[in-house]
Amino acid sequence: MTASIQRKDHLDPIAISILLACCALWGFQQVLVKATLAEIPPNFQAGLRFAGATVFLWLWCLWRKIPLWQRDGTLLPGLLTGAFFALEFFCLFSGMQYSAASRLTVFVYTAPLWVALILPWIVKSERLSALQWLGLVFAFGAVAFTLREGFLQELTPLQHWGDLFGVGGGIFWAITTIVIRTTAMAKASAEKMLFYQVGVSSIALLLMSYFSNEVWSWNFSAFALTSLLIQTTAGAFVSYLAWMWLLARYPATKIGTFVFLTPVFALIFGALWLNEAVTLSLIGALAMVGVGIALVNKRKPA
Repeated sequence: MTASIQRKDHLDPIAISILLACCALWGFQQVLVKATLAEIPPNFQAGLRFAGATVFLWLWCLWRKIPLWQRDGTLLPGLLTGAFFALEFFCLFSGMQYSAASRLTVFVYTAPLWVALILPWIVKSERLSALQWLGLVFAFGAVAFTLREGFLQELTPLQHWGDLFGVGGGIFWAITTIVIRTTAMAKASAEKMLFYQVGVSSIALLLMSYFSNEVWSWNFSAFALTSLLIQTTAGAFVSYLAWMWLLARYPATKIGTFVFLTPVFALIFGALWLNEAVTLSLIGALAMVGVGIALVNKRKPA
């Protein structure tokens, strides 16, 4: 029988260290995905990434003797979680065609806002204090300010579509989190949670790629192969498994808002590698997001 998971009401040093490592990796990964789009189209790239992650995760579970196929009431919510996870990455990879990686990442990471708006009404322990709500207002204001720029002053053609894809990705990410927290998925192992997501996504995204007539070329360059390897192992396997582990043990609203740091890393990597524009409004938005993170993660008085 699976041991009961002990949940905590705040982020400890272990959680913060894991989150920082994940944020740095995810920020770099967004830039890596965009750099690879010239060779591998978005849905095909995402589908290959999750297909590889599914195989790695299955082998991991065999090695650790972690059961994946027992009946535990997770089938329907698991498939639903996988579907929303696939939609999140459809938005993310599609949006990369129209927007800078750093900008798109800011919008994807509106997910904690949507979680914080909905989840406290369902799970009482997730309710935020007034100060924590103020932190969310700061973060949402930053995102809204940056979104305005995409409509009024496009830095790239159809940038506003990239921004909207980013917001859509954030909403689908939030829904995925809420389904996990409010259904039988909450009692599943981190490995099983992730298996539903990467497994369903690999099939869904490859089907989206096929029916949208993306070109499937298997003659990858060394760069493209390396990119897929990093995305599959570190990105879609190790870091997401760590995320699922955190989600099962720590408050979702605090974890979700903390990873607003990912756009900071995406901004740095995007500017250094792809020479993406670093606007004052984007820097200001990230500064406001930082304030929001600090406020939302401030512990409630005992």
